[in-house]
Amino acid sequence: MNSFKPGLEGVVAFQTEIAEPDREGGALRYRGVDIEELVGEVPYEKVWGLLVDENLEPGMPDPEAYEPVSLTGNAPADLQAETARLSAVWGLKKLVDIDAEQARDDLARLSAQMMSIVAKSAAVHDGRQPAPDDVVAQGQTAAEKFLLRWRGEADPKQVQAIDTYWICTAEHGLNASTFTARITASTGADCGAAMSAAVGALSGPLHGGAPARVLPMLNEVASTGDPESYVRDLLSRHGRIMGFGHRVYRAEDPRSRVLKRTAKELGSPRIEVAEALEEAALAALRELKPDYVIATNVEFYSAVVLDVAEVPPDLTPAMFACARVAGWAAHILEEMRTGRLIRPSAQYIGPTSRALSAV
Repeated sequence: MNSFKPGLEGVVAFQTEIAEPDREGGALRYRGVDIEELVGEVPYEKVWGLLVDENLEPGMPDPEAYEPVSLTGNAPADLQAETARLSAVWGLKKLVDIDAEQARDDLARLSAQMMSIVAKSAAVHDGRQPAPDDVVAQGQTAAEKFLLRWRGEADPKQVQAIDTYWICTAEHGLNASTFTARITASTGADCGAAMSAAVGALSGPLHGGAPARVLPMLNEVASTGDPESYVRDLLSRHGRIMGFGHRVYRAEDPRSRVLKRTAKELGSPRIEVAEALEEAALAALRELKPDYVIATNVEFYSAVVLDVAEVPPDLTPAMFACARVAGWAAHILEEMRTGRLIRPSAQYIGPTSRALSAV
């Protein structure tokens, strides 16, 4: 048996052609194309096509007409529940009973509908009805249509903010939610089950929800005007500075670089305090761990960019899910092609054989 690795860190579980996070070089490529070339050049729905079909065309479709049964306004929970429900409503067949073309079409329908569900749930949370389809149809891109469905209007800066965030976070290799999607797909379950399972993996703040914890840090630093003292105090209490360090990169997180640039381009009112906190945090972390590379990760400037779009912190996990539908869909198809159930081993470390009376 192989040696045990907590968190499976460094364990190679799959071979993939979808994305390549460059561990040492600070780059992220989708099927060989650097995200730096994608942002601002093609909208998210075409990046979905690149990841899923290895072709920008036709890309992710618009969502078809569908009314969720009962939205609560809690977008992450609504998304997981409604995505699972779509399997029954649409009569999606098990992956073991369909071919790759049908699976791809199922995933395209689901991806588009999942974005629509999040927008509708966000509208319910705000106390209003989602915009009608004729208003949404005025949008040119998935991000613009998302905002129109949610708010009935779409500010160009907010569209750019969401589109950039979605592209930067559309795929990132074998993370927790993607691993969950692949495990579910390996059982031969339908695509709705695999996508819903992936959404469930975003429930914890350590994967996809960290931007929600960045804004409170920025607020506190803004109120005190002393980022160095804030960082020192937080570290002295063994607190965690959200938005720094990554288990993949040993150089700058390329997504952070793109998002920081976007925040500046869009004139974020938080950019100055964010840069001040970033500088103080990196200096303190270098002093604390001089032999370990700790850089700003995607979560830090994701929070700043999403704030430009006035996305409330509790919506960030669902916004991350909207972005990641592309990566999940691509991995579900890739896993389908392997045709092999994922079944790792566990190393037993409990009591040896003993009698019931000893318990």
